[in-house]
Amino acid sequence: MTQAPRIDPALRTPGRAACSNDAGRFERHARQPDAAGDPAGAGRTLLRTEARAERPRRAITYNRSPDLPFDRSVNPYRGCEHGCIYCFARPTHAWLGLSAGLDFETRLIARPGIADTLRRELAAPGYRVAPIAIGTNTDPYQPVEEAWRVTRACLEVLEYARHPVAIVTKGALVERDLDILSRMAARGLARVGISLTTLDAGLARRLEPRAPGPARRLATIRALAQAGVPVRAMTSPVIPGLTDHEVEALLYAARDAGAAAASWIMLRLPREVAPLFREWLAEHCPDRAGRVMGLVRDMHGSKDYDARWGRRMRGQGPHAEMIAQRFRVAARRLGLDAPQPALRCDLFRPPPRDPDQPDLFATCGG
Repeated sequence: MTQAPRIDPALRTPGRAACSNDAGRFERHARQPDAAGDPAGAGRTLLRTEARAERPRRAITYNRSPDLPFDRSVNPYRGCEHGCIYCFARPTHAWLGLSAGLDFETRLIARPGIADTLRRELAAPGYRVAPIAIGTNTDPYQPVEEAWRVTRACLEVLEYARHPVAIVTKGALVERDLDILSRMAARGLARVGISLTTLDAGLARRLEPRAPGPARRLATIRALAQAGVPVRAMTSPVIPGLTDHEVEALLYAARDAGAAAASWIMLRLPREVAPLFREWLAEHCPDRAGRVMGLVRDMHGSKDYDARWGRRMRGQGPHAEMIAQRFRVAARRLGLDAPQPALRCDLFRPPPRDPDQPDLFATCGG
């Protein structure tokens, strides 16, 4: 069946990274926009972000990946308005019957009941405490969080329970929750990772169209550090042939802003992300598209992506090892290579199962 064109001629898509909106991989039919009635595009409509609520059955998702430093996570949202073209979470939208392309950036799912679900799971008699990661799939501080406040509700539960949490975000909105995060950090219960992809504001705007720019993210690192919250700079993803020359500059900028540690991950292109990223390269970086994808395939056994444990995060081969060595040397020079102190698990107190108990959030700092 004929696939959808790269951009639906009936839509205007400013501030979006994806160039197409093909049907999800589980759908039986593909979509074919018809511009015959408006060949000049004069009647195009603006593609707006919409969010609907989902009632979550579970809050904590467990994993056994040897590539990850945590075994559990909470994700307040599905889909992400930041719209990073390289986002490895894009294929998860197919489980909702939606596209990994423009749908992922514009048709979002908020989970406003997840804090209550989290509270019940933490209160369960068999629960065993270990750090919870927030933001491992989609960003917990994307723009819709300002209105929905799902992430903050989860933090309120975690603070009451004195439960350790590690947050990953690009969003400057994390500064809104410095009151909670600074109190938790003072007890060794919280830290934050801020993703830095490039210092080139123009490139960032094309790669991550609705995420804060590089300067704003560095300001967020500074605000977190000044509030006593340990910050890790995540130079991720490193895109070979496009951003890999910035590894050292990113680390210097992060150190100067107050980051205490740093990490990196190579570009990952699972499932639908690979064709979306190739479309993006053809649209925005046609002169470098061949080199970028050539380097990607060199690092993944002549494929766009190698999903095997131990290889998907770093790649392999001479170029991958060169990037890894440059990162190690720069991080050591800047004092960003030391492991972060373990988050405390010994302070945990199960929250009450009844959400109407009057003292649930009355003594969060107690």
